[in-house]
Amino acid sequence: MTERPDAAPGLRNLITDVPGLQIGQAQDVAARTGVTVILPDNRAVASCDVRGGGPGTRETDALNPENLVDAVDAIVLAGGSVYGLAAADGVTAWLGARGRGYGLVTRPGVPPSPVVPAAILYDVANGGDRDWGEEPPYRRLGREAVAAAGLEFDLGTAGAGYGAMAGSLKGGTGSASVVAADGLTVGAIVAVNSFGAVTAPGGRAFWAAPYELAGEFGGLGAGGLAAGPDDWGLAKADPQQRMNTTIACVATDVVLTPAQARRVAIMAQDGLARAIRPIHAPFDGDVVFALSTGRRPMGADANFTLARIGALAADCLARAVARGVHAATPWPGVRAWRDL
Repeated sequence: MTERPDAAPGLRNLITDVPGLQIGQAQDVAARTGVTVILPDNRAVASCDVRGGGPGTRETDALNPENLVDAVDAIVLAGGSVYGLAAADGVTAWLGARGRGYGLVTRPGVPPSPVVPAAILYDVANGGDRDWGEEPPYRRLGREAVAAAGLEFDLGTAGAGYGAMAGSLKGGTGSASVVAADGLTVGAIVAVNSFGAVTAPGGRAFWAAPYELAGEFGGLGAGGLAAGPDDWGLAKADPQQRMNTTIACVATDVVLTPAQARRVAIMAQDGLARAIRPIHAPFDGDVVFALSTGRRPMGADANFTLARIGALAADCLARAVARGVHAATPWPGVRAWRDL
């Protein structure tokens, strides 16, 4: 059994269809950058997989299954290259002030330590105002994003994908979900800032078209999907523009161990390969987190269920990539998908 025919997007077709999860976003219009925060209701098991050649991350080592910490308090996706990692500082401070975080001991005057892994993308050469001196906006944006967390959020030119480019088209933040026939729920959120193209050469068809549900990114079908061996279409062909990275998080309501979450993250990376061509290049920093809200038991056949979750996550992530670019709005001199 693979994906069941009657599986369908959740009510919102967003990662927040996974019970126990909220998303917060904030952006700086002048700087052309933004932040997305994945906020579980309670501490959640998580892991990550890094495939790009130029990643920028924070606290990902803490997610290794052999290490002490087995859950996170939030996950941050941000623009801003290395400056964007400071967004996690703002989220950490917000969580700590509310008593949320990890603690070996509970003692008056000893604050908890929120665990907030993060990944960043490169958007600092997109024409925005970076005259920020010693005060980049990311710590503030992190606080604003986590404070705004809820079940609804914008796609396209928003959050961590605000300043992103998808090849030579405007990139953005995308999300998708699927609820299987037995109620198992999987969702994905992604900031698409890829070197590779999300559409096939010479047309508007998304590489993710075979996985589209209910016409969610135009309903054009997969008929135009073809490319020569070295034809990358709307990828970033200019060697001076190879500043990229696609960062994402997939989630499920099924209880996972840290090792199982790591397998889901590995499998979910295939969603990027289904939606972006080429992917995981030396100048990409592609990172996928996987998170479990633990609302649903794994069941007796754990390995089979895990395979289902990973497969659904990969498809969701491919769909989320296309939805983010489909919803993106153009800037002067920058085309969006809608302009093709």
